[in-house]
Amino acid sequence: MQYDQVEDAGNDWPVANRLFDPQKAIKLYQEYIDNKVYAEECGFDWIACNEHHMSPYGMMPNPNLIGAVVADRTSRAGILQSGNILPINNPVRVAEEYAMIDVISGGRLVAGFMRGIPHEYVAYNADPDESYDRMYEAVDLIKKCWSEPEPFGWEGEFYQFRAVSIWPRLVQNMPTIVMSGGSDLSSELCAAHRSVMGVLRIPSIDYAKGKIDDFKERCVRHGWEPGPEHVMVAQQCVISNTFEEAKKILEESISYGNRVLMGGQRTAQRLVLQKTRYFKNKDQAEEREKRLSDFKELTTEERVERGLVICGTPEMAAEQISNLHEQTGNGILNIACKIGNISNSAVRRSLEYLGNEVFPKVRHLGDTDQVAAE
Repeated sequence: MQYDQVEDAGNDWPVANRLFDPQKAIKLYQEYIDNKVYAEECGFDWIACNEHHMSPYGMMPNPNLIGAVVADRTSRAGILQSGNILPINNPVRVAEEYAMIDVISGGRLVAGFMRGIPHEYVAYNADPDESYDRMYEAVDLIKKCWSEPEPFGWEGEFYQFRAVSIWPRLVQNMPTIVMSGGSDLSSELCAAHRSVMGVLRIPSIDYAKGKIDDFKERCVRHGWEPGPEHVMVAQQCVISNTFEEAKKILEESISYGNRVLMGGQRTAQRLVLQKTRYFKNKDQAEEREKRLSDFKELTTEERVERGLVICGTPEMAAEQISNLHEQTGNGILNIACKIGNISNSAVRRSLEYLGNEVFPKVRHLGDTDQVAAE
């Protein structure tokens, strides 16, 4: 849910909200919500909402507000909350609000637990060095909130509650849980809780396969065997009448995102990475920066050829999704159609092509395959 109504947001952090026009945002919010609802009509299995703060990069500081609206306007699709950022939130509050969405939707909540990206910790004055430990404890606490029918106390390292008994309770016994597997500690958490493991914005197929193989090995050590339905891979997506048109739209929207939407975030991220151990060691941080740098240097043709984006005609998109599945074994595909300042008409065109021409060609990939709209 980008605020794509500015041409220069600068590099300061946080980004000054004098640039925000509420009247323009009214229209943007309506478009974004309508598109999420429309995704169900186009055949998406899940509809995703995430969490970001204090910049035009995202207008969902509380994704649960959007998730509740989408839940009320849909009837079939799972409501994937691919926030909340647990280390900067109250986990009991997250458990309560997720339970509300599950009840409102009739049991369609898909519970995303995220650690967030570095700048979120600057936004909420939270200690990035504690992020992993808080994440681990928060997941345990939320699951206990959902499974314990009697009031209980909690005395943890980071969270203390004299008595907890959430209302409402879930419709489901336990929802599907989705977490990122971008680091060793995150992958271990996914395996320990038998959750879906997400590989987001993949810089290369080899990177994705390495993360997926590592996750599977950890699952076996925890006594279970993950299937395709436990592996989610994310892709940006633009589909049009010709490859040339789709390529132009994608390149312009990515350029806008890097130039305008990411300026303040990059400043905040540098502060976090210079002064904290958000990444557990220097090598991990340097590896991440190299991956991002290498990805940015690729042409659109190279990204398509290497399976890093979905871009082109409906026929090309179906082939790209099939190739990705063949190489990674993913059973869930997280598709982002709103990239940078891409027009709403282009977003709707991609959704229509996906629903009418692409999904019918890839459903055969597996009975457990899912597609998620973000």
